[in-house]
Amino acid sequence: MKEINELNLPEDLYYSDDHEWIQKTGDTVKIGISDYAQDQMGDIVFVEMPEPGDTFAKGEGFGTLESVKAVSEAFIPLSGEIVAVNEDLEDAPELLNEDPYANWIIEIRPSSEDELKSLLTHDDYLKLLRG
Repeated sequence: MKEINELNLPEDLYYSDDHEWIQKTGDTVKIGISDYAQDQMGDIVFVEMPEPGDTFAKGEGFGTLESVKAVSEAFIPLSGEIVAVNEDLEDAPELLNEDPYANWIIEIRPSSEDELKSLLTHDDYLKLLRG
């Protein structure tokens, strides 16, 4: 396991309490798991994702990540409609371990821009990890 100072935590992303990263890209948002999350999970062997067109409320489970250690539910940090899923993860879930920031899981069209204000900044997320 990595020490906190060894984690890759890009400063230009938002983060959630559930260890997802969020990147606003125009009118959509890409969501993946943080370096901390992939490190804690170990080798990821399967990713279950929703279908484009599915809608979720903030905090709902949108899929699962299975590692050699456990199965973890992924929670959506913003309400919205799924516009795309990263199909590369179906055949190569280990991409999340190799580079969790280049390999997003879902892309959504948020229902409310206001929900972005509830996300953590890089510094806030670092404080959360340090406890």
